[in-house]
Amino acid sequence: MPSEKIEFPGAAGDTLAARLELPAGPPRAYALFAHCFTCSKDILAARRIAHTLAADGIAVLRFDFTGLGHSEGEFANTDFSSNVEDLVAAANFLRANYAAPQICNSRCKTRPR
Repeated sequence: MPSEKIEFPGAAGDTLAARLELPAGPPRAYALFAHCFTCSKDILAARRIAHTLAADGIAVLRFDFTGLGHSEGEFANTDFSSNVEDLVAAANFLRANYAAPQICNSRCKTRPR
């Protein structure tokens, strides 16, 4: 499956590192994968889930929260609320640059805009 390295600004302005897993053809839908708040986007479970969804036609954005993995910032200065704000920033980035996060099963008749 193809994938793209992506960076976008987090809620506090730090650059967050992400990866967009893409299906072989046009995406049926886009999903935002939020892993545990102390893990990286590159943990095996996150990669496997993203790859499986991409194989089913769903593009998946997974990212490192502020201060984790390849993202900028200090993890010690984050909390649950700032992580939720990063999650909202990721959803806004996905919406602005691709399509709003959504999940669509194999019986879905509509395509993302």
